[in-house]
Amino acid sequence: MSVLTFVENWDGKFKKLTFELVSYAAKVAEMMNTTAVALSIGKVEPGELEKLGNYGVKKIIHIQNEELIILDNQAYTSVIADVVTNIEATVVVLANNNTGKAIAPRLSVRLHAGVGSGVSKLPLSIDPFVVYKKVYSGRAFADLTIKSPVRIITLAQNSFELIETPNEASVETIAFQVDPGMVRTVVKDVQKQSGKILLTDAEIVISGGRGMKSPDNWGPLVELADLLGGATACSRPVSDEGWRPHEEHTGQTGKIIAPNLYFAFGISGATQHIAGVSASKYIVAVNTDKDAPVFETAQYGIIGDAGKILPKLVEAVREIKSK
Repeated sequence: MSVLTFVENWDGKFKKLTFELVSYAAKVAEMMNTTAVALSIGKVEPGELEKLGNYGVKKIIHIQNEELIILDNQAYTSVIADVVTNIEATVVVLANNNTGKAIAPRLSVRLHAGVGSGVSKLPLSIDPFVVYKKVYSGRAFADLTIKSPVRIITLAQNSFELIETPNEASVETIAFQVDPGMVRTVVKDVQKQSGKILLTDAEIVISGGRGMKSPDNWGPLVELADLLGGATACSRPVSDEGWRPHEEHTGQTGKIIAPNLYFAFGISGATQHIAGVSASKYIVAVNTDKDAPVFETAQYGIIGDAGKILPKLVEAVREIKSK
């Protein structure tokens, strides 16, 4: 019996999300009086695997195969299921990102396992196995009981603190054999964005809505993001109008993000938008309408014109950083 977490890598490196997963899996294993195991698939840069041991896992399984360099949901599901069976894992922890959302249902069918998606806390109890999650776009909470022998959890990003525990984990590298016909994903072209922080990776996000009134007013918002080392985002109406690129659109039909700090300038807070940003640790809203729905979700609110408040905020941040 053990807890297995699948750790995805990006160009051979792990991100903060990875260490959140490992920290979470290690704590779940501690609650179950068992050990946590991390599973890495594909090429990983030297030294990256050893970092996982600092967050509580006792063993790291590294599977290498040229066919598995590119993420393929079907092939990866097959590999993870085999590992779960071999080490007799009773809990599987995945990220609640695009990869986790694609693999979890497949794993559920293969392993006859119940799924707790978007979990944001440690299990409330082990027997019965009860997990806590947000529902209705973060407007309510639910306690979900998973009764199957194997339980699958997808952990919401930025919902669990990193817990460093100096520890030397053993690394087992396996040359896994996979049916080439199972791998159906083919990458024909790769275009990487450079010079900007990816919206889904940003710890700080500065976002604007129609309350910004014009695309010409975006300068201070972009400047604030640069000063804070954050990324820029927008609501759907803004991207639909062509004021900002579609890749900056956050919300239920755009990117789902979970930064530490989310600024919403001139965003009313429609349910669809809040669904994409409600996992943020802190939301700061600026709007002229005191009854705007965004204030129901925000931890901090400023009633005022974003066009007047933004330049003052930029000036204040610039002054602080100059000291």
